[in-house]
Amino acid sequence: MARKTKEDALETRSQLLDAAEKVFFEKGFGQTSLVDIAEAAALTRGAIYWHFKNKADLFEAMADRIRLPLESLVEACAEPQEADPLGKLREFWIQTLREITRNPRKRRVLTILFFKCELNSEARQLEIRRQAGHLQYVQHIEQCLQNAVNKNQLPASLHIHQAAIANHALISGLISNWLFLPASFELSSYAETMIDNYIFMLKHSPHLQTEATQATEDVYR
Repeated sequence: MARKTKEDALETRSQLLDAAEKVFFEKGFGQTSLVDIAEAAALTRGAIYWHFKNKADLFEAMADRIRLPLESLVEACAEPQEADPLGKLREFWIQTLREITRNPRKRRVLTILFFKCELNSEARQLEIRRQAGHLQYVQHIEQCLQNAVNKNQLPASLHIHQAAIANHALISGLISNWLFLPASFELSSYAETMIDNYIFMLKHSPHLQTEATQATEDVYR
């Protein structure tokens, strides 16, 4: 019986997350109430509070469901024993972009995150989480790029931090622009070219080398 109860609880939680995804997508975070979500799930507010502390907690759980299994690739490429960290990074970036075009849930949740998550006082917890996620992503990419430098796949003089920031701008920019206007370009077919252009820049752009960066900073001091 206990097993059945646990299964029921997991089913109810999933039902609430499905409903939250639908309502947040339609109304945005700020305009959505827990009553809206409970009604969409055909459940009570009590069921929500059994599983989640508040609306922000429910939102975070919804967003957690789209974490890509591919993220294990970016973790693996930071390991010292990884023989091809740059190749793993390339695969991660390309598949991340293509997965968004194939997976409706990821598209909906990312649309909510980019365009329907108003940063008001109620969303402060979400803002903090997004800031932490931004920093964590950049740090992971820095570790992977450094590993690629150590394996002689990238120049030893590469400005690691600037390269990681440029990558975040590229990936988030491609995703947000495509979600905003999917008809403007084919994200899935452009993914490989965009990523290969970025990697070419890492290998050959003089402006991403530490010496060149320092010289540029000196000019503007």
